[in-house]
Amino acid sequence: MTEAAPIGLRLREWRQRRRLSQLDLALEADISTKHVSFLETGRAAPSRDMLLHLCERLEVPLRDRNALLVSAGYAPVFPERDLSDQALAPIREAIDKVLAGHEPYPALAIDRHWQLVAANRMVMPLMAGADPSLLTAPINVLRLSLHPQGLASRIVNYGEWRAHLLARLKRQIDLSADDTLSALYSELSTYPAPSGNTMRRMPAERDAAQLAVPFEFATEAGILRFFSTTMMFGTPVDITLAELAIESFFPADTATAELLRRLAPE
Repeated sequence: MTEAAPIGLRLREWRQRRRLSQLDLALEADISTKHVSFLETGRAAPSRDMLLHLCERLEVPLRDRNALLVSAGYAPVFPERDLSDQALAPIREAIDKVLAGHEPYPALAIDRHWQLVAANRMVMPLMAGADPSLLTAPINVLRLSLHPQGLASRIVNYGEWRAHLLARLKRQIDLSADDTLSALYSELSTYPAPSGNTMRRMPAERDAAQLAVPFEFATEAGILRFFSTTMMFGTPVDITLAELAIESFFPADTATAELLRRLAPE
């Protein structure tokens, strides 16, 4: 069994991941540079409160804060509950209300690995036609979007949207150092463009006045054009809640808004 890295080394790795010097972290945490150095080299052991304080300044995800606490010999403090847990019932109710309230536009909730947690009634019809293996739970929305047997052939600006999703995933990996996300990135990067798609309309070809990267999706009723927003829960202290995100898609033009209103279920 591989021995866990000393707590000082792990703190240094997070500091370097955030591109901070020891002086930067010392100023952020209101402690001396010498103390930061001693903690990283193992000459001093962080107290539980100091470790949590540094994690806060380094914006370490809650899951990793627990891992650092255990590495330092302390008990984890952040719970991780399933969404079906009664304690999270108000959260699940809030998610359902947000998703339903966004209709007739699509919206979905995803976890830290981009697995589908919930969706409103406008999402599932857009997934029609994808290979059934990609629609088997847990559904990974990035894999479903970019896989040649998924939705890729219906994304009009596939090259542009693919570049946007991969860049977003790369930023998430840089922030979290998550091995599962790194493996997902490697997998998605190998997908070929769908047949007949020339990876056209990359970001550099966009009008300079374009405010956001659009998502252009072909349906039998016509092309839908969206821009998206991401909502996270504020000040979470539960790991499950901290790792949830709600992706909401808004019509980028009046034609899309009108078409979605016609397509909306009664």
